[in-house]
Amino acid sequence: MSGPMPLEPGGAEQDTLTLRLAGPPRPRRTPRWARDEITMAIRLPRLGPDEEAVSALAAELADRIGPAVHPWEVAALLEAEGMSASLIKERYGHPNLFSLASALYERVPRTFPEPPAPADPWRPDTLRCLLRGVLFALPALAYVLTAPLWRPDRYAPVLIVAGVVSWAWGQALGHRAYLRMVTGRREAARTLLTGSLLGTALSTALAAVPARGGPVTAVAAAQALYLASAGVLLVLGRERLLLAALSPLIGGTVATLWWEPGVVVRAGLPLLALLATLAVTARVLWSGLRTPAATGGPHPPLRASVPYGLFGLAAALLVMLEGLRHPYAVIALTLSMGPAEWLLYRYRGWSVAALRVSATPRGFLLRSTAVLGRCLSAYLLLLLPPALLTGSGPSVLVLAATLWTALLLQAFGSAWPPAVLCLPAAVAVGAVTWLHLPPGALALPLACGVAATGLAACALGVLGRPAQHA
Repeated sequence: MSGPMPLEPGGAEQDTLTLRLAGPPRPRRTPRWARDEITMAIRLPRLGPDEEAVSALAAELADRIGPAVHPWEVAALLEAEGMSASLIKERYGHPNLFSLASALYERVPRTFPEPPAPADPWRPDTLRCLLRGVLFALPALAYVLTAPLWRPDRYAPVLIVAGVVSWAWGQALGHRAYLRMVTGRREAARTLLTGSLLGTALSTALAAVPARGGPVTAVAAAQALYLASAGVLLVLGRERLLLAALSPLIGGTVATLWWEPGVVVRAGLPLLALLATLAVTARVLWSGLRTPAATGGPHPPLRASVPYGLFGLAAALLVMLEGLRHPYAVIALTLSMGPAEWLLYRYRGWSVAALRVSATPRGFLLRSTAVLGRCLSAYLLLLLPPALLTGSGPSVLVLAATLWTALLLQAFGSAWPPAVLCLPAAVAVGAVTWLHLPPGALALPLACGVAATGLAACALGVLGRPAQHA
């Protein structure tokens, strides 16, 4: 401790003091409990809901909140939108999801919009229906082409017998083929092949009786073959193939308007059309027979197709009897079978629509009656101009109403009423025509009028029940 101690700065002691000086002061650390307190203070929700934000959200989601029947549905909607609990508290001031959902539910009035109308399952294919009507009438061109070569009027009974039998057989066979399609394509093709061969043999054999085994039997056999083949193609939905097979008839008939084709062409074109139809039918049936056989499946009894065959017989007789007096009216009736099929589809579609808007069975019955009247009126209005032009009067209209109503009942599986009502009418008109009994020409419209009235009553009783359209 010798010598004085310097008291001014800058001396040796400054080094010692420098070593002991602290660095820059550290920031004071906030305790953990204080930090939590600050965070909580920042995130505290508002005191009460933010009405303006809630109203804006209600306006944004009004179309989806309106159909809700309980606030929980709104809560599910908010959850699906990805709205978190923190967002609900911070932005809208509600403590939880259900509180905000209840507020939105109360703000938006209840709206229950009608569900969108489903697609019509019975919407018809207009082009296909019209094509089928044309195909029903095209075979008559064969008689137009070959008329100069023979006497069709002389052999008319032979062809009528073959045609009536083929028509009746084809109706029953078509129904059975549709039933067999439920099992499989192979089974339906086998049914059509066997039934077509049997029907052709039966109609040819019966036509040979009035022909007395003459050469016209071959014409009846050709007619039976064509009707059987065409029936197969129509049942299987091959209308375009049938139209292509009949193209020689169409071309030959058009050509006769400008030049005389001669005997070979007049006889060869119908034969070519027949061979083309047989070839197309054989190909279609062979394609069906090559498919694998179905295991099990329903095997409907033969008696289920009997009423369809009886109605086919009655319809063929009635059309034939009308054709004896008004052949051109029958041609128009044949062409109208396409629009008639279109209206059958429309009836089913409109009936389903009426069922959706009906609240009581009585209400549906009234709407079903209106639909039936609309379809039947549309069909008769379509035939009214041909009826006036051909001079057939009301007979073809009443016959058309009978056939269309009978086909409608058959489309819904009610086959016996058409057979029971139409067959006696056909027999009665035939007896009056061939025995020249009174009332003569009025027999057909009277008999068909009675049958059409009975069929309309059956249609209202059977099809006026909602269970038939459910």
